[in-house]
Amino acid sequence: MYPKKKNSWFKHFDFFLLDCISFVLAWFVSVYIRYGMIIGPDDMRYREIAIMLFMIAVIISFFTESHSGILRRGYWIELKSVLKQTIFVCASGVLMLFLLKASTDLSRLVFLYFGLSYSVLLYTFRVLWKLYLKHHGNVFESERSILLLTDVDVAEEMARQVQENAVAPFRIMGICLLDNKEDIKKVGEYPVIAPGEDIFSIVRNAWVDEVFVCLSSGKTIPEETLDRLRRMGITVHVHLNKRQDKNQIVEKMFGCNVLTTCVHVASVRQLAIKRVIDIVGSLVGLLFTLIAGIIIGPMIYLQSPGPILFSQMRIGKNGKRFKIYKFRSMYLDAEERKKELMSRNKMSGHMFKIDADPRIIGSGPDGTKHGIGWFIRNTSLDELPQFWNVLIGDMSLVGTRPPTVDEWEQYGYYHRARMATKPGITGMWQVSGRSDITDFEEVVSLDMDYIENWTLGSDIKILFKTVWVVLTRKGSV
Repeated sequence: MYPKKKNSWFKHFDFFLLDCISFVLAWFVSVYIRYGMIIGPDDMRYREIAIMLFMIAVIISFFTESHSGILRRGYWIELKSVLKQTIFVCASGVLMLFLLKASTDLSRLVFLYFGLSYSVLLYTFRVLWKLYLKHHGNVFESERSILLLTDVDVAEEMARQVQENAVAPFRIMGICLLDNKEDIKKVGEYPVIAPGEDIFSIVRNAWVDEVFVCLSSGKTIPEETLDRLRRMGITVHVHLNKRQDKNQIVEKMFGCNVLTTCVHVASVRQLAIKRVIDIVGSLVGLLFTLIAGIIIGPMIYLQSPGPILFSQMRIGKNGKRFKIYKFRSMYLDAEERKKELMSRNKMSGHMFKIDADPRIIGSGPDGTKHGIGWFIRNTSLDELPQFWNVLIGDMSLVGTRPPTVDEWEQYGYYHRARMATKPGITGMWQVSGRSDITDFEEVVSLDMDYIENWTLGSDIKILFKTVWVVLTRKGSV
């Protein structure tokens, strides 16, 4: 699932919020310096003027596109942008007060202090936030792993252009050269990881969100290669290519006009709302997790001494690995005993699930279903700690089931597409009777239907269905 960026207003919404905070703080600071209070001598009038000035600042920011290219600006250019913004806001404010014949309602010193405070805070917040993004990545946009696909003739120029223009949270994992015979090991600062014909073996089990294609004039990438990458769930950016379908968009990347192909195109607004829902839902979920932990934690420890929480490496969006957390429902040697039980696996494909699992706490050697382990799995209470994974961005409330590393390494090319979105605590498989589904291909089909037809409404529908499934214990364990 690829976030389509429509314009710089939504693309840099974090900077817009910082500008708003700068305005509010600057106003309170200027009034406080002048009067020793944060409101002003005439409360209502000062509030009205502040609101009108704030609206002016928002309108000026919108029409001047003050955040366009903000991540590429140096300190001096940013200072000029801030001064321009401040002068426009203050000049418009003076004009507004003059036209409303309200110039005597606001102290000139307040206006002067406001202009100085606003410019200082605006510049400081923008610079500090850019430094934070440079070292930690975007709060609203996860790091994206990109593979560059090119040929020897333009490889160096492409590497240079990428290096100069890669301001978003990109992780360039390496370069594939279509015409390389394994004699070139590095282009610029990027390693050549395989000849072009081996691209599928590279992306099948690696963390690759997107492939950026840039070829010499007259050369084209085979249509079947693009189709195969798309079916694997990989977003493809093709430099100057005329190919187009419903899930392709034209955009600018690394200073080039590219045609982007992906499984499903989602707007920034849609993904931002989904992320807000995830954050709010995970905070509420963590509260329940804390309460549940206090109650069932000691019960888990008494029946199976050891850690209350279970952690395991799982595969996230497009192959990115992360550590998942659950309340421990199995004995400590569960992973070692898995190989012994493979012959009882009732799933057809790259998933593992058995009835009467003896590894579950309280099951006994014959797998009889009793004890705390079965209880928390039947009620899905073991899943509660995953709300932490949702909060930090590794997972979503709704998505696909995150496979284990050994399952992932057995995936075929087309299986990979089910991980084109963040894994979720719940999803189509969970609300479609997960215990009754024994064919992995059916799981893949459900996941692909979810990804290709995703809407915010579908997520909400799945969340309500999940509540019903948990309450009725339908399809659990």
